[in-house]
Order: sequence, then C-alpha cells, then structure tokens
Amino acid sequence: MVGKAKNEGVKDNSNYLRGTIKEGLADQITGAISEDDQILTKFHGMYQQDDRDIRADRRKKFLDKAYSFMIRVRLPGGTCTPEQWLKMDYISDNYANHTIKITTRQTFQFHGVIKNNLRDSLQEMNKVCLDTIAACGDVNRTVMCNPNPHESAHHSVVLKLARDISNHLLPKTAAYHEIWLDDELLEGGEEKAEKDFKGAEEEPIYGKHYLPRKFKTVIAVPPVNDVDIFAHCLGFIAITEGDKVIGYNVTVGGGMGMTHGDTTTFPRTADLMGFCTVEQAVDVAEKVVIAQRDLGNRDERKWARLKYTVEKLGIAKFREEVENRLGYKLQAPKPFKFESTGDRYGWIKGSDNKWHCTLFIQNGRVKDTKNFPMKTGLREIAKIHKGEYRLTNNQNIIISSVDEKDKPQIEKLLKEYKLDTFNQSGLRKNSMACVALPTCGLALAESERYLPDLVSELEQEFEKNGLREEPVVIRMTGCPNGCARPYLAEIGLVGTNPGKYNLYLGAAFDGSRLNKLFKKDIEGVKVRETLSPVIADYAKNKASGEHFGDFVIRKNYVKATTAGNNFHA
Repeated sequence: MVGKAKNEGVKDNSNYLRGTIKEGLADQITGAISEDDQILTKFHGMYQQDDRDIRADRRKKFLDKAYSFMIRVRLPGGTCTPEQWLKMDYISDNYANHTIKITTRQTFQFHGVIKNNLRDSLQEMNKVCLDTIAACGDVNRTVMCNPNPHESAHHSVVLKLARDISNHLLPKTAAYHEIWLDDELLEGGEEKAEKDFKGAEEEPIYGKHYLPRKFKTVIAVPPVNDVDIFAHCLGFIAITEGDKVIGYNVTVGGGMGMTHGDTTTFPRTADLMGFCTVEQAVDVAEKVVIAQRDLGNRDERKWARLKYTVEKLGIAKFREEVENRLGYKLQAPKPFKFESTGDRYGWIKGSDNKWHCTLFIQNGRVKDTKNFPMKTGLREIAKIHKGEYRLTNNQNIIISSVDEKDKPQIEKLLKEYKLDTFNQSGLRKNSMACVALPTCGLALAESERYLPDLVSELEQEFEKNGLREEPVVIRMTGCPNGCARPYLAEIGLVGTNPGKYNLYLGAAFDGSRLNKLFKKDIEGVKVRETLSPVIADYAKNKASGEHFGDFVIRKNYVKATTAGNNFHA
C-alpha cells in the first residue's frame, strides 16, 4: 500500500528513481525539471534552486526564474585525497559559482550549477571515484565520523565503519549510472561500481518506496562530540580501550527539523539504545534502517523522520523491533563522556607521528576574495600535499597526515595565503550557519551571509566583559529545518521572516541538551542589545568552568529542555 504523502506516489511510479529525469535534462526550453523529478533528483544528490536575489527583478521582466542546481557529494567520513580536492576546485570554477561549500555534514556542496552542466559535473567527479548518489533523498545519507580523534589510531577504525555503512546502505538501482554516467563504471573503481550499482533491479534494504524521510548516521569518538551525535537518526559512540575500539553505544531518534507554529513538530535528542560489537555495527545500522522503513509514517512527511517513530513507540519498544530484525539482543550501553562539540584548531601531532592542521573556514565557504585568497591557497597546498584532506562537521578543513619533513612547506603556504587564522575568538570558532539565501528555497531569513557580522557584534560584548577566549556555541539557520543544528547551540538563531529570528538559549556545550526559546521574532539588529545584559551577567556571576548554556538555565533566563517533547513548553 502506497503512503498518502505525495512523495510516496512519486517513488512508487519512479521505476527505481529514474522517473523522467533523462527527458527533463534534454528539454532545452527551460532550466528547470518537473516537480516529480525534483523529488527524484534528490536521491541522486541534487536540489533544484533559483537565485532569490534576482527573482523579483526577473518577474518584472516576465522572465523565468534563474534556475540552477545544488549538488552534494557523497563523502563518508569526510576524507578525500589532494587529487579529489583539486577536482572539486575544478568543478566549482567550471560548472558552479566558483565557490565550494563545506557542509555541516562533512561533505562538499556546489551551488549555481545549471541543468546543462549537471552531467558534466558528475562525470568529472566520476574520474576521481566520487559520486553524489544518496547524498540527499529518503535514504541513508553521507555517514559522518570524528575527523581527528584524540587518539589518532581511532580514526582509521571509525572511517572504515563510516564507509562500510555508507556502501552497505547505498541504493542498488542502476539509475544513477544510466542517467549521469551513460552507464559507465567508476574510473579505477570497476569492482566497487559493479557491486554498488549493477545489482538486480530491486532494493533489498529499502524496497520500492525507500524510506519515509531522510536518514542520517554519525560516529563519534569521546570525549569529542563534533558530529553532534544526539542530533541524528542513528549514532555510534566509539567505546575505546587504549588505541582500540571495542564496540559502540548505539543512539537512535535524534533530529533537528520542526515547523514554526506547529508544536506537534520539534527537534529531538537521540536515545541510547544499547551497545554492539565492532563486528555487529553494520548489521545494526541496516536493521535500524529497516525498522524505520517498516514503521515510519508515510502519510505525513512532517512526522516521518525516525525521531517521531522512536517518540511514538518509546525506546524500549523500538529496541525490541530492531532486535527482532537482528535476531540477537544488544548489550547495555557502556559508560562514556563528551566534553565539547567543537574542532581542535592548528597543528596537532597524532600517535602515528603525522601532523594534522585544522583551518578555520567561516561557515564552510571556500572562496577567493581580494584580501583573502583562500581557495587559491588551498589549491596550491593540494598540488604539493602528500596526505589527505578531512572535512569537519563544523564546516572546517583539516590538512591531514603531513610528514614532519613536509610540514614547513605547508606552513609556508598557509602563511602566504593567510590561512593560518587560528587566533579567532571562542565565539567565532564555535559558530556555524546554513546556506539560506539566496539559493535555498526554504529560507525565511539570512544565515551564512549574516552570521559573520552578528558574531563580530557579539564579540565586542564578550571582549569588553573579558570573555574573548570563552568557547560559546552559536549557530544560525534561515528556517526551522535546522541544517546547522541551531537547537543544540548555546545561542541559536532560527529565521522566521526577513531580518527576524527566534532566539534560543541554553543548550549543553557537549551537545546533549536542546536549547529553549528566549525571544520570539527578534530583529537581527537587536540581538546584541538583547544579549548584552546576559553576557555581562555571565561574566560577573558564572561559576568556575561553567558554560554559557548551563549558566542561563541556572539563572532562570530559560528553562532546561529535558526532552524534545517539552521543547515548546
């Protein structure tokens, strides 16, 4: 039986994600594709958008919207080679808007790709063994993992799991290769492509209708919760002994999105479901996905995420459903502790004697400006770098696995291109924004283009109160869908109308507690004025080691949100 939601019918009639995408690409009359195909191309890693900055002007001139596409890369674990970085740089300059966006989920994103350049863009990615399949859509999306654990030996273990889960849960339809690659195999990856894309015309995990909504999986390595594990559908918390990962605590039911004014929708932090061994992790991931496939709401998409399935059933019942599909019981969760959600900036030497340098990238936007040739600098580094690049979940970049002898050359280029900007304030280091305007069709207000200026204003308040180095998490989104995870920020701003935001306070610094609404529909220009007395109070009366989010709850600026279902209370 097909669910009542429109997307369910589209998937049912899509012939395993083919629809009429090929025909739409061939239509030269418009830069758009059909509404149904817009649903299906998400499974192929792209969204149709238009430039909203010029929409009104074009309407006055009786012109069609300036349609283009956002393309997102499937990059499990956020790790790529210098060769792949150079290809991303090439695609951005030749087919997109000359910038690269590092997303809040550890991958590359391109904006401004017109319809006629879609196939060329994906074929260029194919040359370096990258693709975009399942980067969007009602499937398991790019799997994130901690890019720089305190014990560097753990990275190879969690990266392997991220890749294994991603590949195992990849849709098996051949539609991607047929439409975008003319049925060619990945260059240098024939065996992988044969396995992933050339299976029988069926979906053994997803079935004909795939999942009710998108599905997000992450892997964290305590004490760092940089993946915001409690914000995601499925999480694996690495339990370690020395340099060995002995298994994973499994979390389920997290999610950020909601709808303004609809209290039946809410962000939710994930529940601890149990513990699994390293060998069981991929199987557990599959069975959680299958449980959501079978039990998720296919009639109302606003209630279709796994968080609502877990909320409705309760964690005990959902665990029972997963264990029935596994055929064995999960163990009880093991002790762990998170300390922060941020990145470690600058040079860090790993236990393998390799060096890793985390660069601050404002809101993940890699571009050249007159005074800051960031994109050119990263290109020049990629030309001589022998290690790898790691994208972080906070939209930053790690130049990774640098040999001691190669470090001076990298350092020279960092200085030459002004990339050694490690001396940022504690607030700016912990800031994050979604894209929002002008390309996102859901945006109600600015985000990426506004947050840097707002941070500059708030920095003045923190600095005059002696708090410049104090790490405070601030995040902004242009709509309530929460792509930058604003509901887990100590200071969260969510767009409601042009220039206006809901202001949230009180999330936990370690990412384990949601924040609470402090001021509704506040003008962005009044955020500093509103927060000024709170910041001054924090400076004067905070306890030793007390984080801003904990302080505002202790001082009754907001109540603590103990669960998603009392987020609006």
